[in-house]
Amino acid sequence: MTYSPITEVEVFVLEAKTALLGEDLDSAAETLIVRIHDEEGRVGVGETDSASPAVQALIMMAGPHSLSMGLRQILIGKDPVQIGAIWDLLAASTVYNGSLGVARHALAAIDIALHDLAGKQLERPAFHLLGGARRTHVEPYATLYGGSVNGRSLTQMIDAMAELVDRALAHGFRSIKYEALFEDLASDRHLVDIIKSVRSQIGSDVRLLIDFGYRWTDWRDALWTLNRLETADIWLAEATLQHDDYPSHAKLAQRVETRVGGGEFAASLQECRNWLEVGKVDCLQPDVARAGGLTEMRRITELAEQHGAIVVPHCWKTGINFAAASHLQAASRNVPLVEMFVPGFFPSTLREELVSPEPELIDGKIKLPDAPGLGVLLADEILTKFQQTSSISQVQGYLSS
Repeated sequence: MTYSPITEVEVFVLEAKTALLGEDLDSAAETLIVRIHDEEGRVGVGETDSASPAVQALIMMAGPHSLSMGLRQILIGKDPVQIGAIWDLLAASTVYNGSLGVARHALAAIDIALHDLAGKQLERPAFHLLGGARRTHVEPYATLYGGSVNGRSLTQMIDAMAELVDRALAHGFRSIKYEALFEDLASDRHLVDIIKSVRSQIGSDVRLLIDFGYRWTDWRDALWTLNRLETADIWLAEATLQHDDYPSHAKLAQRVETRVGGGEFAASLQECRNWLEVGKVDCLQPDVARAGGLTEMRRITELAEQHGAIVVPHCWKTGINFAAASHLQAASRNVPLVEMFVPGFFPSTLREELVSPEPELIDGKIKLPDAPGLGVLLADEILTKFQQTSSISQVQGYLSS
């Protein structure tokens, strides 16, 4: 293989609006895709879960000075295999633009695309670039979300969720996350009964994760509930308290048997260190498509391992995001599960149609990726169909400036 430099960077802002958009949490209704080309015609793809127009601007702009540069202008001519060095350069050259926010989200999309392109150049799956396989398979959990309340009764919400649980079990999942997002329809006492009923429905051999949707502001209310759910054997309690309330998370995590998670919106190693050292959580949940891509997420898994913690990445986006998270799990000892947004369990056009192939789940597990790079193919017709026309003119303007 000969060195093949980066020749072009493309950005696509896609939006597939549904009647639910704005009411329900379909992060994949809108996304930003990056394609990085090399001299030999190979293409690496990446994605971010962020404010797409802002990310697009940060990637395509002509930077005013050395600490506020557009990512594209830095990438042209670089060797995509030297991912770590490129990551450090990109981070240093965008520090003015928000090193813990949207600029890091933009870097995540670029980093994922670089792993895809470098893997294709080396003819190896992306997890080889992260140090190789630490496990024999990928193990996902299915997030089960029945939608927002939107005028429904609590009984209707519970029935909709029960149907999703049955579908997930029939699909072969051995780990599920139940979105207990009933707003003010259910008291804490009623919520305990609901979750105990879910445990009865799935049996004792299926991992049960619960997303509480940042339900509590008082850590003692969360403690009261989790103490009464010990018999439900919750594997992970997610989004219990307000995000970034590290002191309250610490008080809760040190008083319950259940694993307490945090940091799904974290974008950096530094934030994750706060979650571990101040928040005392057992599980970090940042997203590969937000927290600096595979390069930074690899550092985060190593940091968590040093603190005796695990990492279970947030992943509520398209198949590009899931592919990246799968490669992270493949290369990590302390990433026991990855989130899977299952096509058909929740309506999402881009999640269903943007990339292929769809991973095959057998006995709750997925075969390790073996294709070069991320191992996914983009549907060009979907890119064209859902690309925002305003984004095309913006890109042309940035390139001509």
